[in-house]
Amino acid sequence: MQTHKTAAWPLAQVYLGLIVYASLYPFGPWRDQGVAVWSFLTVPWPKYWTGFDVVSNVLGYVPMGFLLALSALRTGRGRRVFLLALLPASLLSLGLESCQVFLTNRVASNLDLVLNIVGASLGCLFAWSLEKLGWLQRWERFRADWFVEDARGALVLLALWPAALLFPTTVPFGLGQVLERLELALAELLQDSPFLDWLPLRDVELQPLLPLALAMCVVFGLLIPGLLGYGVIQQTGKRLWFVVWLLAIGASTVTLSAALSFGPEHAWSWLNGPMQKLLLTAGVLLFALVGLAPRAAAALAVLALGIYLSLINQSGSGPYFDQTLFLWEQGRFIRFHGVAQWLGWLWPFACLAYLLGRVGGRGRPN
Repeated sequence: MQTHKTAAWPLAQVYLGLIVYASLYPFGPWRDQGVAVWSFLTVPWPKYWTGFDVVSNVLGYVPMGFLLALSALRTGRGRRVFLLALLPASLLSLGLESCQVFLTNRVASNLDLVLNIVGASLGCLFAWSLEKLGWLQRWERFRADWFVEDARGALVLLALWPAALLFPTTVPFGLGQVLERLELALAELLQDSPFLDWLPLRDVELQPLLPLALAMCVVFGLLIPGLLGYGVIQQTGKRLWFVVWLLAIGASTVTLSAALSFGPEHAWSWLNGPMQKLLLTAGVLLFALVGLAPRAAAALAVLALGIYLSLINQSGSGPYFDQTLFLWEQGRFIRFHGVAQWLGWLWPFACLAYLLGRVGGRGRPN
């Protein structure tokens, strides 16, 4: 197969970091428990396990196997696809399970290792099947028809956007709210040290967003990924379809997040009358901007990101949001808590860095 630039490899690198974070969270306390690193391989199968554990361990490695296999296929190494995908994923799982031997809050498990390998194998098999059925070639034609040649960075960010929205937010589509937790983390890190006095203190406590600021954050939260897509999609008709799918996927993901946090009966509780008007406003604005040149779309997205990040980081989370986080941090979502949280924190900043590069001339948008 001909060698192509592919978004699969950078996505695999991002997912690698997320797996490491999820597997070693909460990163302590570390201690030598007096057993060999590989001892978990020879112990009997665990007597107690749940269906959720089995599904999460399998599904957690399906994307890794899929992305590694897809990268191999897209870069012309299809003959060694299973070796290049399954071996690294298996070694990754083995290494992380071995590290869990030293974590008092985690349990190294031979069953988890087997389930991870099964998941990676399924992902690898899925990518290989897509190639044999000709779907990868169809995606290649679709990408060439829809996107500019150098669209890999934007496609990676757009693919990560729904995953970032899964983590609970104080505002629907409100990613990148990091100031409050960053201040708390720095204060804890510098506790009992002279550097604590250097930490700048705010004169007033962070307050919930005012209605106008909240509305702007919701609209900008949808406008930014839309403008990101406009930077790599040139044809007007395709941009209009992109907006429709963007709004549908965004709303569906926020609904799924609400269902995971509060239960299926509350899945649509966020979509009240004012929120429906804000979604409509975001859609109208994106339709109105559909004729923007790619570089102009990137520049406008940078401006929107600056205003958006300033607004959302001037607000506090509040006790209601802290209670929601407790469900993720202490409940059965603990394995995915750090993964989704970091995506939600960093996505706007990664998007800003990418767009600044586009506006500055790197990537040469037309």
